[in-house]
Amino acid sequence: MPRPKKNRKIKCNPNCYYFKPRGIPLFQLHEVVLELDEIEAIKLADLNEMFQEEAAVKMKISRATFGRIILKAHNKIADAILNGKAIKINQ
Repeated sequence: MPRPKKNRKIKCNPNCYYFKPRGIPLFQLHEVVLELDEIEAIKLADLNEMFQEEAAVKMKISRATFGRIILKAHNKIADAILNGKAIKINQ
């Protein structure tokens, strides 16, 4: 049985919850789903330019967990951009 997911501190509240490539109808697109903890990690690491240790403390998780979250988020975003997929942010 997997370990229960630890609560994470998330302050990010995006204004928009969906992005898609221009000129392609939504029904023709595959979508990539970003979780709120992944969005928070992107915001802290990339937008606020925090080190992983500092960002992990803000989210109340370990540095290793933060590293896994940010890697997963970067992979999803790269997949969406390079393969023309829509990005949905779970609420």
